[in-house]
Amino acid sequence: MKKPNLAVEIAGLKLKNPVLTASGTFGFGAEYTPFLDLNRLGAVVVKSLTLKPREGNPTPRLVETPAGILNSIGLQNPGVDSFLTEHFPSLRQFATPVIVSIAGNTVEEYAAVAEKLSRAAGIAALEVNISCPNVEQGGLQFGADPAGAAEVTRAVKGATGLPVIVKLSPNVTSIAEIAWAVAEAGADALSLINTLTGMAIDVHRRRPVLGNLTGGLSGPAVRPVAVRAVWEVYRVVRVPIIGMGGIVCAADALEFILAGARAVAVGTANFLNPRATIEILEGIEHYLEENEIADINELVGAAHIF
Repeated sequence: MKKPNLAVEIAGLKLKNPVLTASGTFGFGAEYTPFLDLNRLGAVVVKSLTLKPREGNPTPRLVETPAGILNSIGLQNPGVDSFLTEHFPSLRQFATPVIVSIAGNTVEEYAAVAEKLSRAAGIAALEVNISCPNVEQGGLQFGADPAGAAEVTRAVKGATGLPVIVKLSPNVTSIAEIAWAVAEAGADALSLINTLTGMAIDVHRRRPVLGNLTGGLSGPAVRPVAVRAVWEVYRVVRVPIIGMGGIVCAADALEFILAGARAVAVGTANFLNPRATIEILEGIEHYLEENEIADINELVGAAHIF
């Protein structure tokens, strides 16, 4: 049997394989070059950028939990202009698509960041992080409200010609409802899930551990929630899905693909093993060969056939 096809397409973006990095866990890519060849990845998704530099939340920002971590980084980043001049040039040497995550406190900020990135040659797509507070609506997260999520999506679509991937939050009553709203607003693809809101308390100090009190839970503990979310969203929208949440091995990634994801993003596992993405990719290829599956796309949503 010849080598199986691992290539997938997300919103017109052709990827050599379905393994991506998850925003916020892979820096700007260069940090991982001592450990792996970025050319082997399906795409590199860099950490979220805002219009102006952000210092992030007060420390402590990370705490380990059973089967995961809580993070409260607060979108610390150098700002979009600094990224374009100081970080992006080094990424352009690789033959791997670069997807840039964007964030903002207002709809206008999202659009402004998208417009700036669209003028830079070489960026493949934008991932819109809607798990940010809308300061004009009392701090309610854009991703928690179908109307707010759709408004951001339309604004970004209007500011760019790049594919727009909207990243969904699990901290909602119905993630399928949010997915439907952003798909109707023009999203070219969806990525899910972002982190679950959690908290840790130091029983000796009798105080919250994180400087910002709460943080985002990621890691293997969230995977069943994430797989369920992909399953539900796949049933209501026709746009491609990138699945993520607690993937540490090939079997984890395949769960998402069988649930309906066309690609997967590896996040917290990168902190434990900087070569996790490559090992997961090799594991997927081995699974296809062992099961005589010629094309990874045959498995997308296959668990829904029963």
